[in-house]
Amino acid sequence: MFVYMINKHGKPLMPCSPRKARLLLKQKKAKVVRRTPFTIQLLYGSSGYKQPVSLGVDMGTRHVGISAITEKDVLFEAEAQLRTDIVGLLAIRRQFRRSRRNRKTRYREARFLNRRKPEGWLPPSIQHKINSHIKLIDLVHYILPVTSVTIEVATFDTQKLKNPNIQGVEYQQGEQMGFWNVREYVLYRDNHTCQYCKGEKKDPVLQVHHIESRKTGGDSPDNLITLCKTCHHEDEIHEKGLEHILQRKRPPMRDASQMTAMRWAMFSRIREKYSHANITYGYITKCIRIANGLPKSHMVDARCISGNPLAKPSGTVYLLKFVRKNNRQLHKATILKGGKRKSNKAPRFVKEFQLFDKVVYEGKECFIFGRRSSGYFDLRLLDGAKVHASASWKKLKRVEYASTLLIERRKGDSSPTFALA
Repeated sequence: MFVYMINKHGKPLMPCSPRKARLLLKQKKAKVVRRTPFTIQLLYGSSGYKQPVSLGVDMGTRHVGISAITEKDVLFEAEAQLRTDIVGLLAIRRQFRRSRRNRKTRYREARFLNRRKPEGWLPPSIQHKINSHIKLIDLVHYILPVTSVTIEVATFDTQKLKNPNIQGVEYQQGEQMGFWNVREYVLYRDNHTCQYCKGEKKDPVLQVHHIESRKTGGDSPDNLITLCKTCHHEDEIHEKGLEHILQRKRPPMRDASQMTAMRWAMFSRIREKYSHANITYGYITKCIRIANGLPKSHMVDARCISGNPLAKPSGTVYLLKFVRKNNRQLHKATILKGGKRKSNKAPRFVKEFQLFDKVVYEGKECFIFGRRSSGYFDLRLLDGAKVHASASWKKLKRVEYASTLLIERRKGDSSPTFALA
């Protein structure tokens, strides 16, 4: 384990041992500026001896691996989990706005789509991922004197993934060429047969069903399936709540599309901020990992990206998770009797604790992931492991206030922590 240091001007220095940090704090020569990762600031001038520190970033749409190392030692390794709920939240907001306008506006004249997006605009879900990568790189630069940054970028041919034999003009034509709309193509693809009962119920009325919610799955053909009216509504799927039994034939290409869209936008922003940033590619990382006999994980990949795959681990790794800051939804989606809409507002603090506070419960650090007005809290670790489902506020001690970036320290090597993606 290392204790990270910055000088009295706020510039990062090489980390020190916990013993040295205790002596500096005891002699009043340093002060604590950050608890996780534990960072102290010197109160006196220092020569500022530094070694070359290379930072490797295993870029991703769900998980990010980070490894900052010298030639021999791993100084900081972490795995971060990004938010994946932004698309659904925006869809819910759009749904509430439409229903509110229908209730309160009897007629509104049609408007042209004349709002021009600024140059370089990206969807909020992708923009969040870019900002999150930059925030993680800024965190490492704050605690360590990084001299080089290497980022792994990737591009995916989504049409090639769907059809390995595609070539030439077929890229422009697409699989829906010759059909009036998506519904006609889906019916043709499924041979105008219900994919649940295979035509046994002999219902002539065919409908198109969304396998995933339209909010998150969209209207792509991979997310649509042909069902007869009896199976769709009157008998099976929606009436009995059996939507989960229908699965997509192909996994969604959402992550591959996002990686392709964000790679250069993110690298250009990082290069503007840090001139020592460079790029590498996934096949190079894989070759280095296999050649050195290392296991597959986001942190190990980041260590291979940094250039010193056989550096000695420190024995401490960090888990990071991005969460939303506020819930701005005004009302509950379910309408009560009499047409009343229940308010969704809740107090920020319950018994002086708020959501995502880091607390100590029976000697174990954890986070508040749920709360009740009576003062009982749902405590969990960042990987989802439950500590207690209903812990009393009287047994909790807050050690860190809530933030949009939660950080948890763990002892161990670079074994997988979150699920690989």
